[in-house]
Amino acid sequence: MGRAFEYRRAAKEKRWDRMSKTFPKLARAITMAVKEGGPDPETNSKLRTAIQNAKAENMPKDNVDTAIKRAEGRDAQDFSEVVYEAKAPHGVLLMIECATDNVNRTIANLKTVINKGGGQIVQSGSLDFLFSRKAVIEFEVTEGMDLESIELELIDYGLEELQVEDGHVTAYAEFKDFGKICEGFEKVGITPTSSKLKRIPTSPQEYTDEQIDEVETLIDKLEDDEDVQAVYTNIA
Repeated sequence: MGRAFEYRRAAKEKRWDRMSKTFPKLARAITMAVKEGGPDPETNSKLRTAIQNAKAENMPKDNVDTAIKRAEGRDAQDFSEVVYEAKAPHGVLLMIECATDNVNRTIANLKTVINKGGGQIVQSGSLDFLFSRKAVIEFEVTEGMDLESIELELIDYGLEELQVEDGHVTAYAEFKDFGKICEGFEKVGITPTSSKLKRIPTSPQEYTDEQIDEVETLIDKLEDDEDVQAVYTNIA
């Protein structure tokens, strides 16, 4: 059928594979938000953000609605947020955020993957101080957008810094100001492409391309686990 067909099929398979991993994680975030603050995104800012992130990943509205309804059900699963710390090959530090309904299963799976990848789980609290939690909001610059005015307005909502690169803007605020900065974006009329709490390394380290490739292989395997929501490293 030709190379063009093979290329399109490979691209589709890659997209489907990504969706099959991403959508369940987004659904869990929605479930936890509903259980924490109720099913109405108007009064539940965490749910509003989870839905916004789902839309940014092109998650169908039906999937979002289904996740909300399941979370309201009597037999809905209870997920706990758990963070594991590990060292990957070459001394790379890992912070692994999970949403799980079975902690024993999650830690067993993570240990298997990390040990096989040449790393090790370390005691909780060993690495946490080497990362700072930040609210990280991303959006695209549109025609007529006055970034200077936006920055001044968002400072009142906890904005620390705006970074602009090729029309893509990343805003940073303190972890505790996540809800407030999200509210600020609503006030200035900007719909972010991503609104997340992230762990930023306080002292990023340089590694060779070969070392990074090895660590990224391990991270890919960790992210294949449905309980893993995000993996952060100290790679510069």
